[in-house]
Amino acid sequence: MPARIRVGTFNCENLFARYRFDARSKPAPLAEDGFTINQVAFEILDEPEKSLTARVISALDADVIALQEVESLDLLKRFRSRRLASLGYAHAILIDGNDPRFIDVAVLSRYPIVRVRSHQDERQGRALVFSRDCLEVDVDVEGRPLALFVNHFKSMIGGRGPTRAKRERQARAVKDLVTARFGAALADQPFVICGDFNDYLGEGQGSTDGIRDLVCWSAVENVQGRLPEPERWTYFQETRKSPDARPEAYHQLDYLLLSSRLARATSATPVVIRSGLCRNAALYQGKRFPGVGDSRPAASDHCAVGIDIALG
Repeated sequence: MPARIRVGTFNCENLFARYRFDARSKPAPLAEDGFTINQVAFEILDEPEKSLTARVISALDADVIALQEVESLDLLKRFRSRRLASLGYAHAILIDGNDPRFIDVAVLSRYPIVRVRSHQDERQGRALVFSRDCLEVDVDVEGRPLALFVNHFKSMIGGRGPTRAKRERQARAVKDLVTARFGAALADQPFVICGDFNDYLGEGQGSTDGIRDLVCWSAVENVQGRLPEPERWTYFQETRKSPDARPEAYHQLDYLLLSSRLARATSATPVVIRSGLCRNAALYQGKRFPGVGDSRPAASDHCAVGIDIALG
């Protein structure tokens, strides 16, 4: 029998932690190699919001989930133990990437992670290709392999048009990495390209999207295309001028691209968890988690996305 699992992706939006020093305690003594932090502990920032972030991950209930905007592996493990203990994520991986804000990509899994490769040092000339990384993670699902290529492309800060070229280079590089890994028969391999691509497919000539070459690649299927077009959005952009439900504020930035083999093996449609979005995202009329505010608190400005797949 094929193994059936749920694979997901979620941009947690700034899952950070900082050290909190106890003002009542005396400073810790210096160790031989300098400052020691043995008597202090770090706390996750914005606990009310991160409680909602955990609610989203729990609601998605993916067996393997790619995450974006996580500060460190220590932070991820602490978040897992404090907020996700009941979900059975025995395996976690994060490798520090290129982002100066320390927002990295990561994976939580109920199944063993058996191979990891970072591509953060990929270059074109002297320039780094990836804003964060393209983290390549292999998971062993009851003896069946599954490869994930986890991404967080260049943001649109500075304008969608001016930043397009870098996303195009990143999308092209991901294709090259997958092709180098699997060769000519790559469409028949069990892999998922996923994450926050920070762009959406434009329409018609003159489109400024930088991800079409990857999202519309013949070797994969953008499974959100199985949903009606109005249900594909995964991101809400709130602005000061218009915080309400402007149609242009809603886009699909988060993607699950299944290899052709995996796509053929399932007729499932994706699950999109919007219950953690702020109430100003009024296009979503469903229930919110308790504690969600008009603008803040919110789980994230992104939605978690998942799909059930079969590994034969």
